[in-house]
Amino acid sequence: MDRVFNFSAGPAGLPLEVLKKAQTELVNYGGTGMSVMEMSHRSAAFEGIITTAEALVRELMGVPENYSVMFLQGGASTQFAMVPLNLFKNKKADYIHTGAWADKAIKDAQIFGEVRIVGSSKDKNFSYIPKVSAFNPDSDYVHITSNETITGTRYATLPQTGNLPLVADMSSNILSEQLDVSKFGLIYAGAQKNLGPSGVALVIMRKDLIGNCLPGTPTMLQYKIHDENKSLYNTPPCYSIYILKLVLEWVKAEGGVKAIEEKNIKKAGLLYDFLDNSKLFQGTAAKEDRSLMNIPFILPNDDLNKKFIDTAKKQGFVELKGHRSVGGMRASIYNAMPIEGVKGLVELMKKFEQENS
Repeated sequence: MDRVFNFSAGPAGLPLEVLKKAQTELVNYGGTGMSVMEMSHRSAAFEGIITTAEALVRELMGVPENYSVMFLQGGASTQFAMVPLNLFKNKKADYIHTGAWADKAIKDAQIFGEVRIVGSSKDKNFSYIPKVSAFNPDSDYVHITSNETITGTRYATLPQTGNLPLVADMSSNILSEQLDVSKFGLIYAGAQKNLGPSGVALVIMRKDLIGNCLPGTPTMLQYKIHDENKSLYNTPPCYSIYILKLVLEWVKAEGGVKAIEEKNIKKAGLLYDFLDNSKLFQGTAAKEDRSLMNIPFILPNDDLNKKFIDTAKKQGFVELKGHRSVGGMRASIYNAMPIEGVKGLVELMKKFEQENS
């Protein structure tokens, strides 16, 4: 069966090399005579998988020794509650509101304490990243969503938070570009965009922040428990972690995060260059805050939007419909999207413009 170019925002496409490797190991992993889906999470074989995955995260992202790496369940959405439950002391935090995912994080944090929204781009439909330079000194942390999947914005420059720990939801841009982990107190990311399939979330946390959860925090929501048990307190999403390991191996084979970033800049540049010069298609995010991963765009009316989406699907370019809250189109071009997919999409858009102008 021919494969399509999958522009889904998540679950997203995986590298073909990863899928083929998983296929060869599906029923008999490493000579164990069983699939990873069947083996005990306490087995030596799975210990090798999760240990390798952690080592690759540390290597590829340059994670310092004073940071813990955890593989947790519940996706990024569970982290919306885990962060305040584990970091609240004064029960106050600063959040920057940049879209739907930031909004969900804010609402969960408000259950446990006071959330001060120190910046928001709601006034312009979250089409830009607000510049925030002042934070409340009595806050326990500052929270950002480093890349907004729906509206296609990203932090090109991190806010300077001083002594306040910076917490970032990196679900849709982790491993897409180089970053300095030491500038963060906590990073979390759902896997289903750049890391692997759904079912696991990666958490990278400065160790001195671990162990101060609010009284009454359920055991499974305590970072300390997962850190002490090396992400094996209960049965983890073993197969998702296995695929994550394969993705990390693929990133390393591609030349690491630096090489991946260069490819992502090139891919995004192709699509943005077309949008900037098109007389029919229009990008919706502010130029200085454009995402490398999620590129939303629109046509003059809903009929043309639908026509383009239908035309693209027939040509093998799928999942281009924009999020239901904003409409239009969105091309999510995560690490696994080959440059051929972006080139093909641009050619399709050029032809569509010629035929519909």
